[in-house]
Amino acid sequence: MVALSSHPVYNPFMSQRTVYLNGSLVPFSTATLSIADPGFLHGASVFTTLRAHRGVVFHFERHLERLAETIRLLGMKTDATTGQLITGMYRVLDADELSEARCRITLTPGPPDGPPTTLITAEPLPDYPADWYEKGIGVIVTALKQAVGDPTFGYKTGCYLPRILARQEAAAKGAEDALWFTTDNRLAESCFSNVFLVRDGEVFTPPRDTPVLPGVVRDAVLELCPTLEIPARDDKALTVDDMLSADEIFLTSSCMGVRPVVRIEKHVVGDETPGPITKKILAAYNELLEKECEKRQSVGTGD
Repeated sequence: MVALSSHPVYNPFMSQRTVYLNGSLVPFSTATLSIADPGFLHGASVFTTLRAHRGVVFHFERHLERLAETIRLLGMKTDATTGQLITGMYRVLDADELSEARCRITLTPGPPDGPPTTLITAEPLPDYPADWYEKGIGVIVTALKQAVGDPTFGYKTGCYLPRILARQEAAAKGAEDALWFTTDNRLAESCFSNVFLVRDGEVFTPPRDTPVLPGVVRDAVLELCPTLEIPARDDKALTVDDMLSADEIFLTSSCMGVRPVVRIEKHVVGDETPGPITKKILAAYNELLEKECEKRQSVGTGD
């Protein structure tokens, strides 16, 4: 039996009181799904995880655009509209008076004889350790591989068991995350984050078709780099040699933000402290988060 880790990433319903399920707010304790739903039976679901800061969802439209792209590519049945997802998310945040939150939208086709499932949840944002950002984290390299053409990689689907297993492997070895390579030995991403390398003042992240998830914070960093006069590329395949020769490495994700990596197993990255470019990008991202989430604004609600 696989036991889910106690790490903050793996408990999406901790302290949760209210959810939005198929158009209605309901208590978490009474929310139910059909046992015939292929999202439950086969992991046939899509989702996105979002960060709310000051009660405002960061880059909400980007998340919804990516979710819609995934639905189209996988041909999944859903009746959720943009307006419904926006309204539902803010109803959950307001119902539970959540300001700093980790949010999630999960869509499934629903049971064969019933409508699709739309589930929106939110929980207080975990208190991530300050040391992650001030001193950096350690990671491992998992033996598990990502394959081109596998729809469970490059998209957020319900098939996350391999990522959970790799994350548990990392925890067992005293690390915070695990880096993934492809079957043809290209650097891809970590279990739940995108990865960036810094070498000779230039930032690199694996190309989208590696495959990697088009992370919302990944895109935000690529857009921030030119404003910081930092060269950045997402068009170059990266190897293990690129990783080991990097001056700096950092991970990006919606809820954990920008995390400096200072160790890869026994290998020390740079001088084993967050590097200057990583710190510059981390500060710029935090500034962007504050600016966008100053107040709740209307987000396009077209269907």
